[in-house]
Amino acid sequence: MNSIFSCFLFQPRPADGLSSKQRTAFWLWNALILAGAAVGLGLASLLLATGGFSARVLLLDYLSQPVLLLLNLLPPLVLTALLYAATGRGWLACLLTALPVLGLSVGNYYKLAFRDDPVIASDLLILGEAGKMAGQYRLFLSGKVAAALLCTAVCVLLPALLARSRPRGRTRAAVAAAGLVCAAALVPVYASDGIYAANASTQHLNQWSATQQYISRGLLYPFLHSVKDALPDPPEGYSEREVRELLAQYEDKDIPEDKKVNVVGLMLEAFTDFSDFEGVEFAQDVYAQYHALKAESYTGNLLTNIFAGGTVDTERAFLTGMGPKDVNYRSNTSSYVWYLKNQGYQTFGGHPGNNWFYNRVNINRYLGFDEYRFTEDYYGPVYGADQTLNDYLFLPDLTETVLERLEGDEPLFSFSVTYQGHGPYSTDRCWWDGVDGLVKNYDLPLEQRTILANYLGSVLNTQIYLTKLVDALRDTEEPVVLVVFGDHKPWLGNNNSVYDAVGVDLFWEDLRSFYNYWSTPYLIWANDAAKEAIGHDLVGTGPDISPCFLMNVLFEQLGWEGDAYLQAVDEIRREIPVIHVQGRRMTADGALLWDDELTPGQRELVRRFRCLEYYRQHHFAYKS
Repeated sequence: MNSIFSCFLFQPRPADGLSSKQRTAFWLWNALILAGAAVGLGLASLLLATGGFSARVLLLDYLSQPVLLLLNLLPPLVLTALLYAATGRGWLACLLTALPVLGLSVGNYYKLAFRDDPVIASDLLILGEAGKMAGQYRLFLSGKVAAALLCTAVCVLLPALLARSRPRGRTRAAVAAAGLVCAAALVPVYASDGIYAANASTQHLNQWSATQQYISRGLLYPFLHSVKDALPDPPEGYSEREVRELLAQYEDKDIPEDKKVNVVGLMLEAFTDFSDFEGVEFAQDVYAQYHALKAESYTGNLLTNIFAGGTVDTERAFLTGMGPKDVNYRSNTSSYVWYLKNQGYQTFGGHPGNNWFYNRVNINRYLGFDEYRFTEDYYGPVYGADQTLNDYLFLPDLTETVLERLEGDEPLFSFSVTYQGHGPYSTDRCWWDGVDGLVKNYDLPLEQRTILANYLGSVLNTQIYLTKLVDALRDTEEPVVLVVFGDHKPWLGNNNSVYDAVGVDLFWEDLRSFYNYWSTPYLIWANDAAKEAIGHDLVGTGPDISPCFLMNVLFEQLGWEGDAYLQAVDEIRREIPVIHVQGRRMTADGALLWDDELTPGQRELVRRFRCLEYYRQHHFAYKS
């Protein structure tokens, strides 16, 4: 018996003298060990997929849905089978499977913790950027990560010790064929939106949160489902001829010479108004200067598609008038920057960060900017620093540059993006005037108060230099309009701990929590010369909109008609001012609805917008 047992467990092939049943049992044993190891890898991935939520609760939710569970376990099973066929060694197949599964799972776990954002397939296109950004965060070894690492080690060691079978060529070919057939059959399953919608474990998660929608499906399944979005298909019912005919109904309009005011756009990193939150107890009037500027501006809210990260989504939506994040910026791309450039404007901007981040060095040129400054080519050499500048340097530099360019013969369109305010914020040291000088909330742990104080100190400091910029533009005789907005809500602790501690509701299914999670303010301000040119004071309350419609609102206030695209989407914007990536739509009367709650006419407007923006992505419309 011991001889049979040792041959059964530790041999590459069944020992001589074994019966046919014993041989079958030998191969079955090895197959079960390998399958068990692959399942273990899938379960380790599910453990990390829970992010900051209770592993016990969410794992039970996953296990209670067999189809969802299978969709997360099949990828490591199929991959292990294919690698086993390729290598002939079970432990090596498990190790090679563990590398991408564990790498993806750990990366997703930390991205959820730091930015409340899961890993999707398109993130693989910017792995270099992601690695450099990850260096700014303090990694930590949690119990979940340790458990996943231990589980992975066991899943590799078990086949090495107990399943040493080495099948021959014919058997390996059969396993490979079966694995490939299975993989091919699964492609439409993972790509299906219907199957995706039907398989989610939302009992203890919020369906309003795009991140939690992702978590509700595990990791490997939603990640593979996101692959198709990396190379998007045309919208349903898309017809290039139909879009051409629609755009032909409008005529590109030039800006009247007497209305060619200078436009200075400024997107503030993670800037939002926390005075809207009753649970935040201020030690001073942190937003006094911003509220004073707001009182002499045209103001509203953006309902952004991002939270605590993903700056470029809001940035490019404003510049292009397009909503999706997956535009393929590989050549000149239609944008409002190009429109203004073709109207004789000089197009300029700056960001005190690295030019490689979000590939701005190339893409901003594709969007029509004549010049864009970065750390490498300007801020580093001028200020003797190889790191990003805070606003006490960046905004005065921008002010001086704008004033210089206003003296030119061409009107100016400037758009810049700040860096100050970028998370994470220190938990053990206040960067500003001290925690007690900024925030009360004495019932909070000191770490959370410090995070909040660092954020509030940042926005207070930003307002000082923003006010100086406004005062300089106020004094110039050139007509200038300033557009200021935030890109997203800030990071406030892993798993949004500070929001939760001060009672900011991010999770319940009502309009208030939707605004709490997604809204940032915008304002449009004009100096006296610009007010005279456009014929009104540019003061009041504007609509709440998606970032892709902010330029529409600006053009409307300036009395500009814009190009055919802007005119076509403006009719849609007036009826559906918010078209959110999460699947929510806001109607002109302020109702927040899902797609299936819209009227047929409203659904048609959303479809028309998707077709227009898809056409715009793939057809450059301006003189380059």
